[in-house]
Amino acid sequence: MLRHDATELLVSRLNGRIVGMATLVSFPLPTGLRGFVEDVVSHESVRGQGVGRGLLTAMIDIAVARGFRSLELTSRPSREAALRLYESVGFVRRDTNVLRFTP
Repeated sequence: MLRHDATELLVSRLNGRIVGMATLVSFPLPTGLRGFVEDVVSHESVRGQGVGRGLLTAMIDIAVARGFRSLELTSRPSREAALRLYESVGFVRRDTNVLRFTP
Protein backbone atom coordinates (compact mmCIF):
# COMPACT_ATOMS: atom_id res chain seq x y z
CA MET A 1 0.00 0.00 0.00
CA LEU A 2 2.72 2.47 0.94
CA ARG A 3 4.54 1.97 -2.35
CA HIS A 4 1.48 2.75 -4.43
CA ASP A 5 1.73 6.22 -5.97
CA ALA A 6 -1.94 7.03 -5.45
CA THR A 7 -2.02 6.14 -1.75
CA GLU A 8 -0.70 8.15 1.18
CA LEU A 9 -0.75 7.15 4.81
CA LEU A 10 -0.87 10.09 7.19
CA VAL A 11 -0.02 9.52 10.83
CA SER A 12 -0.35 11.61 13.95
CA ARG A 13 2.22 11.22 16.71
CA LEU A 14 2.19 12.20 20.35
CA ASN A 15 5.51 11.94 22.19
CA GLY A 16 6.86 9.77 19.38
CA ARG A 17 3.96 7.32 19.57
CA ILE A 18 1.51 6.94 16.68
CA VAL A 19 -1.93 7.89 18.00
CA GLY A 20 -3.84 8.28 14.74
CA MET A 21 -3.79 7.50 11.05
CA ALA A 22 -5.71 8.09 7.86
CA THR A 23 -5.34 7.04 4.25
CA LEU A 24 -5.67 9.42 1.31
CA VAL A 25 -6.23 7.90 -2.12
CA SER A 26 -6.10 10.03 -5.27
CA PHE A 27 -7.15 9.14 -8.78
CA PRO A 28 -7.55 10.97 -12.09
CA LEU A 29 -10.89 10.98 -13.89
CA PRO A 30 -11.94 12.76 -17.08
CA THR A 31 -13.56 15.43 -14.87
CA GLY A 32 -10.43 16.04 -12.79
CA LEU A 33 -8.31 14.70 -9.98
CA ARG A 34 -10.36 13.22 -7.15
CA GLY A 35 -9.52 12.07 -3.66
CA PHE A 36 -10.97 9.60 -1.22
CA VAL A 37 -10.45 9.48 2.54
CA GLU A 38 -10.23 6.02 4.12
CA ASP A 39 -9.58 4.61 7.57
CA VAL A 40 -9.51 7.72 9.76
CA VAL A 41 -8.74 6.35 13.22
CA SER A 42 -7.37 7.65 16.49
CA HIS A 43 -6.34 5.75 19.58
CA GLU A 44 -9.06 5.67 22.21
CA SER A 45 -6.77 7.46 24.69
CA VAL A 46 -6.70 10.61 22.52
CA ARG A 47 -10.23 10.67 21.12
CA GLY A 48 -11.77 14.10 21.37
CA GLN A 49 -8.36 15.79 21.46
CA GLY A 50 -8.18 16.88 17.81
CA VAL A 51 -6.20 13.99 16.31
CA GLY A 52 -8.88 13.10 13.74
CA ARG A 53 -9.47 16.77 12.97
CA GLY A 54 -5.75 17.28 12.38
CA LEU A 55 -5.58 14.33 9.99
CA LEU A 56 -8.63 15.53 8.07
CA THR A 57 -7.29 19.08 7.89
CA ALA A 58 -3.97 17.80 6.54
CA MET A 59 -5.79 15.80 3.85
CA ILE A 60 -7.91 18.82 2.92
CA ASP A 61 -4.73 20.92 2.63
CA ILE A 62 -3.19 18.30 0.33
CA ALA A 63 -6.35 18.17 -1.80
CA VAL A 64 -6.43 21.95 -2.19
CA ALA A 65 -2.69 22.20 -2.95
CA ARG A 66 -2.93 19.51 -5.62
CA GLY A 67 -6.07 20.92 -7.19
CA PHE A 68 -8.38 18.01 -6.43
CA ARG A 69 -11.86 18.51 -7.84
CA SER A 70 -13.32 16.76 -4.79
CA LEU A 71 -12.40 14.85 -1.67
CA GLU A 72 -14.90 12.25 -0.49
CA LEU A 73 -15.46 9.82 2.35
CA THR A 74 -18.18 7.52 3.56
CA SER A 75 -19.32 6.71 7.06
CA ARG A 76 -22.10 4.68 8.60
CA PRO A 77 -25.09 6.69 9.88
CA SER A 78 -24.57 5.22 13.36
CA ARG A 79 -21.17 6.95 13.67
CA GLU A 80 -22.74 10.21 14.78
CA ALA A 81 -19.64 11.74 16.40
CA ALA A 82 -17.54 10.98 13.31
CA LEU A 83 -20.18 12.51 11.05
CA ARG A 84 -20.23 15.68 13.17
CA LEU A 85 -16.43 15.86 12.89
CA TYR A 86 -16.48 15.41 9.11
CA GLU A 87 -19.12 18.10 8.70
CA SER A 88 -17.26 20.47 11.03
CA VAL A 89 -14.24 20.50 8.70
CA GLY A 90 -16.35 21.09 5.59
CA PHE A 91 -17.60 17.74 4.31
CA VAL A 92 -21.24 17.84 3.21
CA ARG A 93 -23.69 14.93 3.27
CA ARG A 94 -24.87 13.96 -0.19
CA ASP A 95 -28.23 12.61 -1.21
CA THR A 96 -26.96 9.35 -2.64
CA ASN A 97 -26.97 5.61 -2.23
CA VAL A 98 -23.62 3.91 -1.98
CA LEU A 99 -23.60 0.59 -3.79
CA ARG A 100 -20.88 -2.04 -3.62
CA PHE A 101 -20.11 -5.16 -5.62
CA THR A 102 -17.85 -7.67 -3.93
CA PRO A 103 -16.52 -10.40 -6.23
